[in-house]
Amino acid sequence: MGGKINYRVCNRQDIMLEKNMLRTLLFNFLLLICILSIGNAYGFETRGQDCSKCHVLSNSEAADLLKNIIPGVVILDIRLSSAKGFWEIYLESGGKKGLVYVDFPKKHFFPGPLISIADRRNLSQERLTELNKVDVSQIPLDDALLLGDQMARIRVIVFTDPD
Repeated sequence: MGGKINYRVCNRQDIMLEKNMLRTLLFNFLLLICILSIGNAYGFETRGQDCSKCHVLSNSEAADLLKNIIPGVVILDIRLSSAKGFWEIYLESGGKKGLVYVDFPKKHFFPGPLISIADRRNLSQERLTELNKVDVSQIPLDDALLLGDQMARIRVIVFTDPD
């Protein structure tokens, strides 16, 4: 009966090596699962979904969020910011108007300017200029003192209070 039986002799080092390989394999698998789940965290942006369908902020809710930070706040307008994940809130406090930004989870706000890095443009200032633009054609000039050419291309309107 010439059959040979092969026995594998395992020593302690072989057993430890197998355990370490299993741990490494398990760690790599868990790491891969974590990385793949992070990739889907911002999936709505790439799928073209409108964030305003899921995230809403009313004027009264915004006023409640900001009342302890900005005294006498009156919310004039709310819209989605050009920075994803934020609302742009146009407000008035103490007779001054301004913009602040609140994140979608409603946990943070920042009152500073929003600047586009690529264009080097102050988006907050551009938006404030747009919101505070005055329609000159609506100013009544019935009692005004008109000087110069009335058909001039550029007009200057000066307001004074002699009292």
